[in-house]
Amino acid sequence: MGEQTIHATQSLSSSLSTTTTTAAAPPSSPNNLPADLAAVSTTAISLRPRKIRKVSSSFSSSVLTEDASKKNPSSAGRLAVRVIPRPLSADGEIVVALRHLRAADPHLGRVMDAHELPAFQCLHPPFHALARSILYQQLAFKAAASVYSRFLSLCGGEAGVVPDVVLALTPHQLRQIGVSGRKASYLHDLARKYHTGILSDAAIVAMDDKSLFTMLTMVKGIGAWSVHMFMIFSLHRPDVLPVGDLGVRKGVQMLYGLEEVPRPSQMDQLCEQWRPYRSVGSWYMWRLVEAKGTSTMAVSSTEGGGLDITTMGEGIVQQQQLVDPIQMLPSLG
Repeated sequence: MGEQTIHATQSLSSSLSTTTTTAAAPPSSPNNLPADLAAVSTTAISLRPRKIRKVSSSFSSSVLTEDASKKNPSSAGRLAVRVIPRPLSADGEIVVALRHLRAADPHLGRVMDAHELPAFQCLHPPFHALARSILYQQLAFKAAASVYSRFLSLCGGEAGVVPDVVLALTPHQLRQIGVSGRKASYLHDLARKYHTGILSDAAIVAMDDKSLFTMLTMVKGIGAWSVHMFMIFSLHRPDVLPVGDLGVRKGVQMLYGLEEVPRPSQMDQLCEQWRPYRSVGSWYMWRLVEAKGTSTMAVSSTEGGGLDITTMGEGIVQQQQLVDPIQMLPSLG
């Protein structure tokens, strides 16, 4: 029995030795690779894939925006900031404008020396001014003034030219004072946009030029030329170039001795040096045409209608009278 016990013990020791040797031996190399490369390969295969955290789309957008801002720090500011320039009616702004234009364009400087200084005064609130411009469409100044006078009476005076009052006027009432059915629909569309909150006097004053142009041209009967006139003579925005106004285009032709009246598409380049006071430069183009006695229609080339500025007499010399014929003459529909 003792021999059996010794034999069993030796067999167990042999078995344990074999197991230990087998466990210590490296696994066979795949494709007969060397042992060290096989170990690297085996280790790489055994790595667990990293978990990818999902992020919300808003977070992704904010990260992308932040990265873009870091790459171009000024881009975020340009997108967020809306610049409302000082109106020409602000103290000292005309003096600054004239100084800039004289230095930028000697040709224009000589015209400025030959004419009075421009003056910009607030005559009416934005809604009143826009309604008035619609009434003056495609009418000679005297006829338009007569219609406007009756319109004021119908509204109960100047203070009554407000959206709710105009919206309450029927097409028949407006027709009785000489307002066409089309113009009546324009007035009602303007008043309705005020009534629903799409437009307001406060919002119009606070809008930058680009936004203002977009919003006002949404009103039936108000086109690009009329918005430009409104921006210059009612809001006194300093850098408005009415490229569609034939009077301004004719003035630029005279100013630079051009063979032909420049096309609207050429006006920006020709008047680039007037920035940021192109409104004042345009004002002097009307004065230049008037002084030359040229029979020119102060009118939008795209909106039609207008009045010969040589027939305005003394009205065009006085700023308050000038605002009326220049601003109120276009056809807007």
